[in-house]
Amino acid sequence: MPDEAPDYLVVNRAWWDERAPLHAGPGSTYDLDDFRRHPDRLHAIELAEVGDVAGKRLLHLQCHIGTDTLSWAGRGADVVGADFSAPALEVARGLARDLGLDDRARFVGSDVYRLPEVLDGAFDVVFASWGAIAWLPDVARWFRVAAHFIAPGGIVYLADGHPTTWIFDEYAATPADLRVTYPYFTTDAPLVYVGPDETGSYAVPDAATAHNATHEWVHPLGAIVQAAIDAGLVVEMLHEHQAVPWPVFPFLLRGDDGLYRMPDDAPSFPLAFSIRARKPAG
Repeated sequence: MPDEAPDYLVVNRAWWDERAPLHAGPGSTYDLDDFRRHPDRLHAIELAEVGDVAGKRLLHLQCHIGTDTLSWAGRGADVVGADFSAPALEVARGLARDLGLDDRARFVGSDVYRLPEVLDGAFDVVFASWGAIAWLPDVARWFRVAAHFIAPGGIVYLADGHPTTWIFDEYAATPADLRVTYPYFTTDAPLVYVGPDETGSYAVPDAATAHNATHEWVHPLGAIVQAAIDAGLVVEMLHEHQAVPWPVFPFLLRGDDGLYRMPDDAPSFPLAFSIRARKPAG
């Protein structure tokens, strides 16, 4: 008898399965019509820190509808996107066909922890970004999976919201209203978000949705770095950023680069982090 999926996986997959078609549809901030015209959604942070990918093999973990995956393909990488949501992968494959990138981009359905059971091969870059690890209970296991797929000399790159941001009330109207609401350190039980205020999604806030519960975890920065080390990787870069690609708090201000920052007169703290770790060549 196959293992039953953990409750968090069932709950979170239902959330993403319902939202993938909404993210691909009208009114979504993903704006796929615009993406088809200008198929590059990567930010300066990732581009500077990952570097040139032309001719490289890149695995994108938790790729959702594939816009970042295909952005890397457009920059010359041979890419594989992996995600646990079948509706999201259906959108991603359609985008690849529309852009004429289906010869350099393929998509694989799997829970990230079980990906080694369904995907073979080694990659020069394993990439994930912006809202990836909060959905998972074990960041050490995530890095072991990433390290499994890296060729000697290759890199694992992760950019995500800083764990400091997750401790605050996300509905604070001003910086002065910020208050510590959630734990900084990882808990065994997930943080369960559900209720009338959790309908819709970050990309289609006003959408009517039925599956509104999510199970999430905070992973402190020290645990993230240690997870990379314990996976046999050499950490060569850890950056904290005062900008993030989405409005974590409603009072953040969007800059010309598409990133959101604290108002100038507010105290600063990191909104995002990025880490790059390399697999030893020998």
